[in-house]
Amino acid sequence: MNKLALSALMTLAWGSASAADVLHIYNWNNALSADTAKRFEQSCNCKLVQDYYGDNEEMLAKLAAGAKGYDMVFPTAFAVNTLLKQGKLQPLDKSKLPNWKNLNSGYLALNQPFDPGNRYAAPTVVSLTLLGYNATQLKKAGVADKTNSWALVFDPAVLAKIKGKVTVLDSQRELMAAALMYLGKDANSANPADWKAAAEVIRQAKPYWAAFNNQSYIKELTVGNIWVALGYSNDLFQAQQDAKAAKRPFELAYQPQKEGNVLAIDNMTILKDAPRPDLAHKFINFMLDGRNAAEISNQIGATNPVKAAEAFFKPQIKANPVIMLEPSKGKYVALKDLDVKSRRELNRLWSQVKIGR
Repeated sequence: MNKLALSALMTLAWGSASAADVLHIYNWNNALSADTAKRFEQSCNCKLVQDYYGDNEEMLAKLAAGAKGYDMVFPTAFAVNTLLKQGKLQPLDKSKLPNWKNLNSGYLALNQPFDPGNRYAAPTVVSLTLLGYNATQLKKAGVADKTNSWALVFDPAVLAKIKGKVTVLDSQRELMAAALMYLGKDANSANPADWKAAAEVIRQAKPYWAAFNNQSYIKELTVGNIWVALGYSNDLFQAQQDAKAAKRPFELAYQPQKEGNVLAIDNMTILKDAPRPDLAHKFINFMLDGRNAAEISNQIGATNPVKAAEAFFKPQIKANPVIMLEPSKGKYVALKDLDVKSRRELNRLWSQVKIGR
């Protein structure tokens, strides 16, 4: 074989090998920055290909429909349990994850009910569902002392002072959980009497709300159109930063509620039929490195389960009590998946609440 032919053959072989070194992940929108993805590609001499979803149900439905070719998905804790029941995940090989030691044990403990023994899931992004608010306007309205309580969005006596300036998430689980906690009940209760009581709380509060809003509450809060938003901590962080950047004449803030808050832990998991579990383990170990994990918090204001990330946080992140929360020191609860019967009943009740019956 001449040198030219040998060179061509070697190039073809190298190209085929390189083409095979691809990690396919199915991830949340905006969960991984382009810079982080590029650094991972450089670290493993491979290519990272991402598809995106905006809801656990969307991801679960796609996998249930037979989607193939993905190495990893990033389910919230309850969806980890769903995937385990469906036999879709493979256990993590901890010998390939030396950075596992960097994880905060508190988040591993919160994951235990969904992933016994922490065998299948590595926590990566954490958020709270809580209240964000215009501190300046609430002080003028005389309700600034209610910001640490769900009363701010459920008590008609409080709401009467801020009518039309409140939005809540268009999410039956999140809103019902908040109402249940306001009543001093378990956010995961499936007791029909508890659900009925929570639905009544929502019915009484609804006339004072401006909207059920998942899409634009960040902007509405940032420009001052609304004064209170029930939302996710990383979204409220963004609203706060946007208002500061725009030099708005008011202060935005957010904090947990004394009755309790839903805490969502998104996880890195490897699918049972993953084409490249070796690359998936490399990705997980990469994201458990303190510097790489810190980039998530620095960019989107998410609470971080990687204890080693704190050394690389920006000053504003270190000063944020929500981002720096300790999971064992608050009333935080992860939502559990519902069985088919309970899901059907909640859907029925939610429809009645939304249309006002």
